[in-house]
Amino acid sequence: MHQSEKKNYFKGKTIFIISILVITTTFLSAWLNGMSYNRGVTTNLYLSLSIIGAILFLFMTYGLYTGAGLEDNLPKFRSYKKGEFFGDDTPGNFEMPTSDVGDGIAGFLISILLWILMTIAMILLFILLEALFWFTLFILILMLYWIFFRALKLVFSRSGKTVGNIVLSISYSITYTILYLGWIFLIVFLADML
Repeated sequence: MHQSEKKNYFKGKTIFIISILVITTTFLSAWLNGMSYNRGVTTNLYLSLSIIGAILFLFMTYGLYTGAGLEDNLPKFRSYKKGEFFGDDTPGNFEMPTSDVGDGIAGFLISILLWILMTIAMILLFILLEALFWFTLFILILMLYWIFFRALKLVFSRSGKTVGNIVLSISYSITYTILYLGWIFLIVFLADML
């Protein structure tokens, strides 16, 4: 009786969390280490990207050699339609209010009151902007996850051909590592040239 081999699967959520931890740790260690050796930002970026590239290469080689697959176990998010968030009722002609309060003691007191109200409004605006920042960061992380997950899914779709073949696993891993990190190296290089 022939038993079929059970295929190993990497969970998408686990890979994403580990990736965030590896990238954060790598950048922090390169940055803190670079400060003690007085290296520039570009050198720190090259060092960080090299460490990330080595880890990515080893991970992909291991996954391809063992014939692993990738399973998406993150929750599905509802897709939003145009006009669903804010609707179509945006103001067409918005004018800023004027603050001509006049002269004298009444004008002085009203100016102080307006100054306090504007300070409170600015604090509320900064709180709103901070919430918007964190929302944007969340969306960027989801986008990076999707790109990263799709990229690794493409790599591990080759695992059927590479299982047990270390040379083929290494060649695929080198190719995909160069493709996935090469453009970032190129951007850092071109930014350093300018």
